[in-house]
Order: sequence, then C-alpha cells, then structure tokens
Amino acid sequence: MDDYSPPVDAPGGIAAPARPAHVRSGRATDLAIDAHGIGVRYNLRFTKKTTVRQSFAHLLRRREGPQHFWALRGVTFQVEHGESLAVIGPNGAGKSTLLQVLAGIIEPSEGQVEIRGHVSSLLTLGAGFDAELSGVDNILLAGAFMGIPDREMRRRLPEIVEFADIGAFIDAPLKTYSSGMRARLGFSIATAVDPDVLLVDEVLSTGDQAFRDKSRRRIEELIQAAKGIVLVTHDMGWVTTFCNRALLLERGQIIAEGDPAEVVAVHTDHMEQVRIEKEAEAARLRLQGVL
Repeated sequence: MDDYSPPVDAPGGIAAPARPAHVRSGRATDLAIDAHGIGVRYNLRFTKKTTVRQSFAHLLRRREGPQHFWALRGVTFQVEHGESLAVIGPNGAGKSTLLQVLAGIIEPSEGQVEIRGHVSSLLTLGAGFDAELSGVDNILLAGAFMGIPDREMRRRLPEIVEFADIGAFIDAPLKTYSSGMRARLGFSIATAVDPDVLLVDEVLSTGDQAFRDKSRRRIEELIQAAKGIVLVTHDMGWVTTFCNRALLLERGQIIAEGDPAEVVAVHTDHMEQVRIEKEAEAARLRLQGVL
C-alpha cells in the first residue's frame, strides 16, 4: 500500500461521497457496518504545510524518528441494524478518523469496511454547507449531494424546516447563523433523509437543551426503525442512556468494547490514571525547578 497523506481540507459534511474500493455497500445481512482490520496511516514527511526546503531536510534525516503515524490500526467491529454504537476515547484517539472512514471521506490504508444501505453523516458542524446560500437552498443542495431527487427533497423540506425550528433564519444566508442554528439545520437534514446508517460526530452538544432533547428523541426513533447508528461523543450520559454498545479507542486501537456502562467505567478509570500521572509529572518538574 502506498503511503497515505491526509486529505487537504477534506469535507466532513452531511453527504457521504462515493465510496472508494476499500468500502463496499450492500444489503446482504442484518449487519449495517462490517469493519475488519481498519488502519489509517499518515505520512509525516509530506503534509499540506510542508515546503520544498523542509522536504529536502526531511530526506537528509529520513532515518531520524518515525516517518509514519497510524491514526487507526487493527480496528475490527460490527454494527447491526437497530443498534447504536458509541465511540469514545481521549482526544487524538482516532474517533473522528474512524467516522470519516465509514463515511467514505478517508480511504483506509489497510483493512476493509462494508456498509449496507444508505449512509447519512453529520461529522463537522456546518461542513458541506454554502455560507452564502439560505437555509432552504442548503437543504436542497445537501439533497443533491446525497443523490436525492429534487422533487423528493422538496417534499421533505417542510419536515426538515419544522424540526430545525430556526424561524425566519431559514431564508437567511447561512453566514448569519449561530453555531447552534447550524447544528439544528445539519442534524435535521441528516436524520430526515431516512438513512440506513447514521454517523454523528460530537455535534449534538451544540444548541439549547430543548433541541438536544428533541435530537435524542429522533435518535431513539431511528434506533426503533432498525437503523444503524455510530455516535462519537464525550457525553457519557448519551453513551449509557441511548447506546446499545460502546467502543473505547486509545491511540488508534480498540481498548474495550461491549456494554456501555462497563466501557464508560474503563474509560473513566483510564482518564483518572492519566490525570494522576500528569499531576505527578508536573510536581516533579516543579521540584526540579526549586532544586
């Protein structure tokens, strides 16, 4: 496999783009997602900020330090239709990278993912929107990105507008929206297109409590309708209340998987250990400074 470099300004929006060869779609079984040995390797020598001079410098000292970074390695799991999987872990664990692989935005360096059914994703707040267009126009644009006929999207338009509940702003340019309003609109679109698989990345924490409660009810409806859901979140209440299973990622690898409460307990324990170690290291450095 060739070295993989992270995409430059890759979109993470509502529509899941055409899938690469490593990600197949089908409807053969009750599985919504079937992932085996997923790995994503970044080439640390060449990024969008690398200059020609830096490239030559890297070549001269190519043997110094690691040349690649595995954001994910050996990730294997399945999600059934009607199941809601929470992906949790510390910052930098690879959670968002995993969702981008499932959405077809990033091609895995190794392994294989099979997605069965239509995928709808809400991976980055406001991504995939055009700031100059109105809310209504962005709804229709999102439908076009997802391959939904314009007539069908216009039929669903009143439902999407009602759920977003942003009032007269629906006809205003998106650049006038607050982050909460963008979240409302994005979530409304992503969940109104009747997806078989829904991917959500830490956007439900945005917005007021009333909308968060409404979003939770929508997630419950999707689960009851036998939809497969993968949710990345730092809200452990969401994990234990609304998810059937949980998966803990650390440094790109699965550390624990299973009952949400048990996985959350493992995550909480690990985070506490990290906090204690950091405090001990800070105390040691302070002591060295005194001495």
